[in-house]
Amino acid sequence: MRRERDAEAELNLPPGFRFHPTDDELVEHYLCRKAAGQRLPVPIIAEVDLYKFDPWDLPERALFGAREWYFFTPRDRKYPNGSRPNRAAGNGYWKATGADTPVAPRGRTLGIKKALVFYAGKAPRGVKTDWIMHEYRLADAGRAAAGAKKGSLRVSLAQIHPNY
Repeated sequence: MRRERDAEAELNLPPGFRFHPTDDELVEHYLCRKAAGQRLPVPIIAEVDLYKFDPWDLPERALFGAREWYFFTPRDRKYPNGSRPNRAAGNGYWKATGADTPVAPRGRTLGIKKALVFYAGKAPRGVKTDWIMHEYRLADAGRAAAGAKKGSLRVSLAQIHPNY
């Protein structure tokens, strides 16, 4: 996979810059701010509708990263009036695995972290791949909307990486 652009130069990042945020930092400094329509500390996370692509096509759409990539993505629903998320993507689907983990900087739960694995093909006969997504969403979407500027987003933040 060869990048056409130099992300460090485009983003004006210093040499040796590393982006390895903790779960708390991702939710507090990136997801909460994005949902509220505020400026991000560093514009390093691309906005991509992840569910339109297979995971192996996503690295070229990222702004930064070599082995893991971060994206803001709209939260899509399976049914218009339901709360169940639509996890169909590209030529497969993302399947949740394990329990949701609260993300609670300074003891206050701001977000939820969910682990998902990509399966190629149609459910329930999909073939498990090595692609993992950690999805971060706000714990109380109403809280974010109440404090948000006009035009706020229903968005989640995803970390995608191959598991090898």
